[in-house]
Amino acid sequence: MGDEMVLETEFAPAERASQDEVLCHFDNLSTTSLLRDVMRAIPNIVLILNQKRQIVFANGRLVEHLQLHDVHEALGKHPGELFNCVHAFETEGGCGATRFCRHCGAARAILEAQKGHMDVEECRILQSDGKALDLRVWATPLTFNGENFVIFAVMDIEDEKRRAMLERTFFHDILNTAGIIRGAVELLPTAEEAETTEQLQGMLLSATRRLIGEIEMQRELVAAEDGDLQLEYQLVEARAFLQDLAHTYATHKVARHKHIQVTPVAEEIVFQSDPRMLTRVLGNLIKNALEASHAGDVVTLHCARVGDAVRFQVHNPTVMPPEVQEQLFQRSFSTKGEGRGIGTYSIKLLTEHYLHGKVTFRSRAGEGTTFVVTYPLHPPRE
Repeated sequence: MGDEMVLETEFAPAERASQDEVLCHFDNLSTTSLLRDVMRAIPNIVLILNQKRQIVFANGRLVEHLQLHDVHEALGKHPGELFNCVHAFETEGGCGATRFCRHCGAARAILEAQKGHMDVEECRILQSDGKALDLRVWATPLTFNGENFVIFAVMDIEDEKRRAMLERTFFHDILNTAGIIRGAVELLPTAEEAETTEQLQGMLLSATRRLIGEIEMQRELVAAEDGDLQLEYQLVEARAFLQDLAHTYATHKVARHKHIQVTPVAEEIVFQSDPRMLTRVLGNLIKNALEASHAGDVVTLHCARVGDAVRFQVHNPTVMPPEVQEQLFQRSFSTKGEGRGIGTYSIKLLTEHYLHGKVTFRSRAGEGTTFVVTYPLHPPRE
């Protein structure tokens, strides 16, 4: 008795039933035709868990979603291990046993169901390959043949979260611009000098153009995520394109007391691309670099031909913290607060899914941060 190994845990109990016991539960549940028919009819993933939170039964949706050979591959595992949660493999206790599990909606819902109460939670699982799942989970108590189980249902709410993120970002940006327009309009009647009136009119024109641009960008992002974005290819001269962007962002509010320069050795390269989407990508990179920089810093732009491709670089002298680098291209991640995480995500979406390119970055002490986007000179046409 004293030689038994007790698994440590920082949240839920870490002990497990033997695989023989798990298979026994599976066999018993499999003999119930009503349960099999109900599980087969449900369009979402549904698992049945034992008192140790191990999977003892699952419907065909799980096998299809995870591309398993059959349901036996899932038996005996905890849900987090099945969905490849990065924290599920940090300790010997596995899923539910780490301090991070205290904040996991799935773990909380399962424990609540084990107390006899049905619970619904949202759960974000960061996977070991860097991807993330946004899920809504239901946990419901079940008594079968005198034993207690939990029915655990899972719905993918990635699309719902995506829409919410796009809407929050859009309304934040559009309200800021609309506020500038309102302020200028309110000041116009009180302007006594022609010079002041001209400045306000210039501000109105600039803000109105920005407002239209933000509406167009929202429409394009929604189309991009839905797979409906239509590209319009034209010939683009890389160095001139960077110089135009440098001039545009030099007057942006985030560029105050900072500098933008195109390197003297930037190459004149003609390639085919969609200038609108290219502006979205490189403009976002330049804006992010300016926001990360300090007064007096220089944001440097460069372009060069690499084989049959053109490579753009945007560099700033600051270094990103490791935790920022790890989550940079996730849709909902941002260092700017909730609802502000669409920038780097859209860069990757537009570059890799539409412009046939690739985006990478490096951020190191003594070097600063450099984003690199590479595009083919002659992209394939769909």
